[in-house]
Amino acid sequence: MIRLGILLSGRGSNLIAIADAIAAGRLNAEIAVVISNRPYAPGIEAAQQRGLHAHVIQAKGLTREEHDEEIVRALKNHGVELVVLAGYMRLLTAHFIRAFPNRIVNIHPSLLPAFPGLDAQKQALDYGVKIAGCTVHFVTEGLDDGPIILQKQVPVLEGDTEETLSTRILEQEHAAYAEALEMIARGRVAMEGRRVSISECDPLTVRHWK
Repeated sequence: MIRLGILLSGRGSNLIAIADAIAAGRLNAEIAVVISNRPYAPGIEAAQQRGLHAHVIQAKGLTREEHDEEIVRALKNHGVELVVLAGYMRLLTAHFIRAFPNRIVNIHPSLLPAFPGLDAQKQALDYGVKIAGCTVHFVTEGLDDGPIILQKQVPVLEGDTEETLSTRILEQEHAAYAEALEMIARGRVAMEGRRVSISECDPLTVRHWK
């Protein structure tokens, strides 16, 4: 059972979806700790209501490096094996990423490499695409630039607004994140350079990252 450390800044809807997937037996993992950089993030309350270890580590008065060092220390103290960014609105420092090499995942509301960064749904609508979606990827030092694990498509409908498109993408995010984490937990994910391969078998052996 893989130990997850979840970082969030807001409402925590992906945290809730992951916790629900674990409770339903669809994800062979446990949430070791939930950490937020914002003291009143609804996601922290959601974690506490589920009896999870939840901490707030504020950045105020700290450099980015000092703040990340505190979070890395907390994650390691809880024995975290995989760091899951679930609406975490801060860029990670190189120190953080190197502390968990190929052990940090993120979900982004677009079909990367299209529309990285903020306001991905607005970018998609402004560009006039017919298909949007979400991407689960490993985190590197580049913005939304890591190797892609899983993507799910969402059609862009006539009359869509940023809000309606975001709502449908979020539904797919909840499914995609749990699915991708389950593949990692069961040792089905291997990475070579930028290419992520997913084995069809379910070895239930040692997890394999390169």
